[in-house]
Amino acid sequence: MQRTLRIALAAVCLLSVASVGAAQGDGGTFTAQDYIEIQQLYAKYAQTLDLGDAEGWANTFTADGVFGETVGHEALKAFAAGFFTNFDGAARHWNSQLIVTPTAAGADGGCYLLLVDTRTQPAGLTVAGIYEDKLVKTPGGWRFQERVFTADQLPASDQ
Repeated sequence: MQRTLRIALAAVCLLSVASVGAAQGDGGTFTAQDYIEIQQLYAKYAQTLDLGDAEGWANTFTADGVFGETVGHEALKAFAAGFFTNFDGAARHWNSQLIVTPTAAGADGGCYLLLVDTRTQPAGLTVAGIYEDKLVKTPGGWRFQERVFTADQLPASDQ
């Protein structure tokens, strides 16, 4: 019963967000399904990277996708494989405060990131920051065209 209630509440929230986006006349026509698919893209991005699925992670981007200085499918795949190796499979991305804004070209997105290293107990926070994204709808579904990550900076006295 609780699961059904949660699903119903999530659907209502998504429909509300979708109708607000459409009412704002922001250049794109979005459905609740678009918002759901984009949320799932963000989840797939985090889980495939953390669990070592380099091909799956690269597939969350367009073929010419950009992540920082990394451009294109093969380079993205190599980045993901190196990330998984560097963290010994113990990294966990925690994304929150996802905002998606329809645009004429697709969507702008963004969220907060906490990157947790589970090799130590208690788990340690590795980095915090913000993703800023350009998303496009492809024949295969929503994909990141570009992701820019900006790490939060510590005050000079804490460095």
